[in-house]
Amino acid sequence: MIPTLIDTHAHLYAKEFLEDFDQVIARAQEKGVGKILLPNIDQESIARMHFLSQAHPKLFIPMMGIHPCYVTKEWEKQVNTVETHLSQANNYCAVGEIGIDLYWDKTLLDQQKKSFRAQIKLAIKYKLPIVIHARASFDEIFDIVDAENCPELTGVFHCFTGSTDQAHRIINYGGFKIGVGGVVTYKNAGLDQVVAQIPLEHLVLETDSPYLPPVPYRGKRNESAYVSVVANKIAELHDVSPTKIAEITTYNATALFGL
Repeated sequence: MIPTLIDTHAHLYAKEFLEDFDQVIARAQEKGVGKILLPNIDQESIARMHFLSQAHPKLFIPMMGIHPCYVTKEWEKQVNTVETHLSQANNYCAVGEIGIDLYWDKTLLDQQKKSFRAQIKLAIKYKLPIVIHARASFDEIFDIVDAENCPELTGVFHCFTGSTDQAHRIINYGGFKIGVGGVVTYKNAGLDQVVAQIPLEHLVLETDSPYLPPVPYRGKRNESAYVSVVANKIAELHDVSPTKIAEITTYNATALFGL
């Protein structure tokens, strides 16, 4: 029997999956993927995300949040929309995808920071973990989490690409996991050396589909089936079986997200 895997971060509501959605799901399930967590990105993604989670409630678990790349000058209205949804439903597994992205555009950094901080407070209020997007922004993210961290704050640093020191800083917060995806398979990324030093109890698996596919699928669309490739790579780095990786990371994700 194939061990159950959890893809803790996949945008399967995206237009990239409209033409062959059923096949994408079938391939994921063939690889042992038992649950797929759907991070929201903006107001436009909510309807499709809700449709999928209602059509396949045992497979898809939605989150609610505003991705930093979609934060606008009207960030307060956006956060209010997030809270409206959080207050009306109890099936969200996290507040996400939230954070700060300074890779593409720095002009709305102040609004990104305010939106991130406000959504952290919502997560504490509604007793949900947060899913953090940190791209070219670890210092800014750490400053805010340092200020807001408390026993009630939990979450995951999604698509982790940082250093060993940054990984230890995340672990030392107490309530956070580290999300590992396809980048761990990239030869020149150096993430493999970092992940090899992180104890398995701190890791969860993800794909970030349709983005960041693992080797040997680079240049193609990523999909949830490929979370098995990530699991195999981590197994190799830690010199344990893929089954062991599936067991530990599924336990970690289940505990963190209340699945």
